[in-house]
Parts: sequence; C-alpha cells; structure tokens
Amino acid sequence: SEPIPFVNYLVLGDAPHLVANECTSCSARFFDRRNACAGCSGTDFQSVDIPTQGVVRTFTIVSFAAPGIEVPFVSAIVDCGGTSVRTNIVNIEASADHVKLGMPVKLTTFPIGKDEEGVEAINFGFEPAA
Repeated sequence: SEPIPFVNYLVLGDAPHLVANECTSCSARFFDRRNACAGCSGTDFQSVDIPTQGVVRTFTIVSFAAPGIEVPFVSAIVDCGGTSVRTNIVNIEASADHVKLGMPVKLTTFPIGKDEEGVEAINFGFEPAA
C-alpha cells in the first residue's frame, strides 16, 4: 500500500513538498485548516506550494521530552521563501556547534512507523543543504 503523509500539508511523490493555505485577501499563510484568516478575517484561501529550500531563522536544542521521544533534537523555524515552517532539523548533531542561524536547509522525508494494516506514515524535517 502507498505510504501516507503524517501531516495533511505534506505532499509525497517524486518531489515531496509542503502546501500552505494562503489568504486571498492578505496573503497570510497557514498550514492548518482555517475558517478565517488570523490576519485580516478573510475567508477565502488558495493552496500554495512552499519552497523546499530555506534558512534557519531560530532554533532550540530540546533536551527533555515526553517518554518515547528521542532527545536531544533540534526544533526550529525555517524561512522558506518568506513562509515560516515549524520543523525539526534532522540528519545533524543536535548541538549549537552544528546548527547555526541562517544555515541553508532543505526538505527531507522519512518513515516514522506503520499502522496495523502495514501502511507506512511519512514525516518531514529539514536537513543541511550542503
């Protein structure tokens, strides 16, 4: 069976990418479903593809998490062509010696588990863009 995205704004396939809902009035972008824009209260949205390359705007090294969550990990906000994406920085040592503000990163996907029917869930993160 086909793998499924862990979040509904991740598009899988040959060129995985994120899709945001953009307010047609003020161009604010949201990854979750909205009835109205938090910026201007507009109610019309269009889907827009988000660039797969970005830069780290802010980050924190998470050392304590719920049981079963591997620590440390890097939680970050990545700027992808003007759209802020909350994400984890993956495939890098989780330390301030390795992650830097302004560091170029790119979208990557990875399996995070299977359900009872064997359907694999795929999540996303950003990794260094070497």
